[in-house]
Amino acid sequence: MQRWRNLSALVMATVATMAATAAIAQSSMTVKTLDPTLRTRVDRVATAVMAERGFPSVSIAVVQGGKLVYTHAYGLAHIDPALPATPEMRYSIGSISKQFTAAAILILQEQGKLRLDDPVGKYVPGLTEGDKVTIREILSHTSGYQDYWPEDYLMTPMEKPTTAQAILDTWAKKPLDFPPGTQWQYSNTNYVIAGLIVERVSGQPLMQFLSEHIFHPLGMHSVWDSDEAKLTSTDATPYVRAALGPLRPAPKEGRGWMFAAGELAMTAHDLALWDQSLIARSVLKPESYKEMFTEVKLKDGKGTGYGLGLEVSTRAGHPTLEHSGEVTGFTSDNLVQLDNGVAVVALTNHMAGGAAEVARLVADTVNGESNLTPVQQQTLAIYRGLQRGTLDRSLLAPNLNDYFSAQTVADFQTSLAPLGEPIRFLQSAEELRGGMTFRSFRLDYPTRRLSLSTYTYPDGKLEQFLVDPVE
Repeated sequence: MQRWRNLSALVMATVATMAATAAIAQSSMTVKTLDPTLRTRVDRVATAVMAERGFPSVSIAVVQGGKLVYTHAYGLAHIDPALPATPEMRYSIGSISKQFTAAAILILQEQGKLRLDDPVGKYVPGLTEGDKVTIREILSHTSGYQDYWPEDYLMTPMEKPTTAQAILDTWAKKPLDFPPGTQWQYSNTNYVIAGLIVERVSGQPLMQFLSEHIFHPLGMHSVWDSDEAKLTSTDATPYVRAALGPLRPAPKEGRGWMFAAGELAMTAHDLALWDQSLIARSVLKPESYKEMFTEVKLKDGKGTGYGLGLEVSTRAGHPTLEHSGEVTGFTSDNLVQLDNGVAVVALTNHMAGGAAEVARLVADTVNGESNLTPVQQQTLAIYRGLQRGTLDRSLLAPNLNDYFSAQTVADFQTSLAPLGEPIRFLQSAEELRGGMTFRSFRLDYPTRRLSLSTYTYPDGKLEQFLVDPVE
């Protein structure tokens, strides 16, 4: 069954309109109001991870205090001929698209046209146990429908076009992988069902509905339906690598495979506009955001770590919404912290991963040391002091005071000072031993990693403070 007789022409017209609008809006894609010192640290993090992971480019956007404060792109959007990446370039965002499909369902619920606890069979007949599986279960990946694309590469059959109905006929009419609501298992098939529900209930193509209710109101002018048409020559080029081989242009999925589950492409800037709206709760009604942001529980009461189209967690004490994305030649990550208004978008044009690492490290950098416990702050302060050749000996127990001779302090300074500020500092372990608390820490630099270990007496005095290389 064809979804829309004139869908291709309609979507292509929409794509053309978006492209024209995007061309007008390009000059507004570069934002640099982040504090210059913080900006330098963010740049260092992004370039370090890009070099370590080997992806050609990464485009980022940073929201601080609920406001978009920084956009920047690093590396090459196209390798040969070399074309530097810029904030105006679009990247496919893959499964980050799912949160937009979930939002469309919530808008339809606000309009009184469906309910999250309706059975999916009410709108898409013929699916396995469609009279039992609910819309909430497909949006939260607790339905039991089998994933049609769990692989991390493009299979030959997926190079040919398909339809949403063909995907469902093949994967959503199999026996369920588990009874609805009893397990959590990520499945792209769920969102193909959700996309069809949006279209059938609204009477509009999904992209048209999203444009009308989300993209246009938020000024997200760069959004592109990469399921209908590949990105242009002025956007980022997708790359893949076989094992440790060279980067090669990525193949393109056939039309129809990414519908509702991973079809969107856009600039980091425009995805950050969506993040601002999540923080401000400005598009949906309060009860819809509550549904979207709340962790869905299984029937036995266990948590899933997932809301509706979003991973739900706590990171460094901050309630965090996050989702990654991957389509052939692109990886992405979008992280939003609701309590402090921090969000980070990281988009790459390579399937090597690393987007989530960029987003999380940049979020930690923007949050600064407020994320660290007092013990962690003290440890990092002592480390920085030793980089400068200084040491507060009032913090040391007698044995450690003796250990830090003038020569030892000098060796710490001469070996650590050239490394500068680490791009990541984290605590990896804590346990009791010998009447003291043992803690281990990790310090990451662009070209090397260090371990730091301490022993602390109950009175707070340090018995050990050692730094070693990690092989």
